[in-house]
Amino acid sequence: MFRLSNLIKSVTSGKKERVLDGSIVIWNFTNRCNLSCRHCYSYADPNSEDFLTTETIMRTIPELKKAGVKFVIFSGGEPLIRRDIFEIADAMREQGVMTYLSTNGLYLNEKNVDRVIETFNYIGISIDGIEEIHDRFRGLEGAYRKSLDAIELIQKHGGNAGIRFTITKETKESFYHIFELAENIGVDKIYISHLVYSGRGLDNLKIDITKEERREFVKFMITKAFDYIEEGREIDIVTGNMEMDAILFLEEFAKRYPHLKDEMKKRLLSWGGNSAGRKLGNIDWMGNVKPDPFFPITIGNITERLFSEIWNDNSSDLLNRLREHPRSLGGICSECGFIDICNGGSRSRAFAIHGDLWAEDPSCYLSETERRGE
Repeated sequence: MFRLSNLIKSVTSGKKERVLDGSIVIWNFTNRCNLSCRHCYSYADPNSEDFLTTETIMRTIPELKKAGVKFVIFSGGEPLIRRDIFEIADAMREQGVMTYLSTNGLYLNEKNVDRVIETFNYIGISIDGIEEIHDRFRGLEGAYRKSLDAIELIQKHGGNAGIRFTITKETKESFYHIFELAENIGVDKIYISHLVYSGRGLDNLKIDITKEERREFVKFMITKAFDYIEEGREIDIVTGNMEMDAILFLEEFAKRYPHLKDEMKKRLLSWGGNSAGRKLGNIDWMGNVKPDPFFPITIGNITERLFSEIWNDNSSDLLNRLREHPRSLGGICSECGFIDICNGGSRSRAFAIHGDLWAEDPSCYLSETERRGE
């Protein structure tokens, strides 16, 4: 994740940089879901059964702490579909692990909303466009209204929820609407995710936007981040799965704050770009451990081996290479002057298109001049 707003605030105010001392794990606790989203990487199915038992999950939680995991994002399928989800989250919090929730919001109601707010440090609800587009993209009529009702319910009970939006050819017409929506309903975070080619994302490669469109959207997000801060709006902008956003961001930041450019670059270098297998991991609904949710290769399974042994395996050539910084990559990455900031972007996209984990990210939209830093 690339936290534009937090970086602007911290550097311009002279605050210490925010460094994650540990790892984040995205855990797909279930493959069950009440929606059928076009971009879903999990092939979520409402009729499937949960593979991981409560006992297996509970046994793994201390292993997360042992491996240095500080945050777990509860995902799915739809995580609230599991009856033991609060029990799991409570056990993580007892271990000092922060819990985030990624949900479509359709299972939030008056009976559980207070419990959700008390349990999760952050709640992200997916909105993928205006009502018609969202419902079509999510595969359920009325889904848009129910998701907005969930945000309103959380706010009514004293909590706050952010909006999660994935840019695709089908949702791009609603891109600007998402910012208007966030402003109107008063959420505190907008998370914009770029499409990764995996799962249904690979099947629907044709729904991705062009590089030219991506550049325009990224420029808009960067401008919005500055605007919100200058206007005093408490709306943070975060982007995901496109670490090249940091390069355009640095360019704009340098124009506005030339005397702070070196400090911002220092912090971007510390952030380090794509962190799959290094500061980011995934456990899928069958217990497979992967460097990120989209990764084509598993590195172990928690039903067969302890998570800490899998994650801390110094003999894994794959993990060792992923953890190099900057990574040694081919294509345009091999001569890029900013490889130490973006770290080459998504290895999952590289594999999906080139069949090579160490090829360039095919979605990189930077020009040759920008890659040279000119």
